[in-house]
Amino acid sequence: MTESLDSTRAAAWRAYIEASQRLFTQMEDDLRADSDLSFADYHVLVLLSEAPGQRLRMGELAGRLVFSPSRLTYQISSMQRRGLVSKEPCPDDRRGSEAVLTAAGLLTLTEAAPHHLASVRTHLMDDLDDDEVACLTRIFDRLGRRLRAVGTTSNTHASR
Repeated sequence: MTESLDSTRAAAWRAYIEASQRLFTQMEDDLRADSDLSFADYHVLVLLSEAPGQRLRMGELAGRLVFSPSRLTYQISSMQRRGLVSKEPCPDDRRGSEAVLTAAGLLTLTEAAPHHLASVRTHLMDDLDDDEVACLTRIFDRLGRRLRAVGTTSNTHASR
């Protein structure tokens, strides 16, 4: 049987869950009100805008978003209908597909970014001092590395 969390760790876990859910909901609400984008839409646009040629293979994009292939297909299809992205065959491997940022998608991101940044500042960053920001960065970088490694191991075991 798994050992229970002590009261300090249980309180930290509950505080994290409740605050992170409230933060995500607030950020999503702000994005939708300011730009009619979901958080997933915005994240796709950011990742594509930063990628070479503003394009990413669907598998890489799914991995970066932590989406299943079917969820990414749904997300990209929705964004295609709105003209934000296109889906094209990979130039070097016709079996694969790439999501490509459109001019309309880049314009939408450019218009949404200042509002989203204001939301991030208002609801998170402006309430933290430099030491707290550094601590959060260390914690989530370390957890992210560990969880990516676990995910890679899980995917390796699942494909056997």
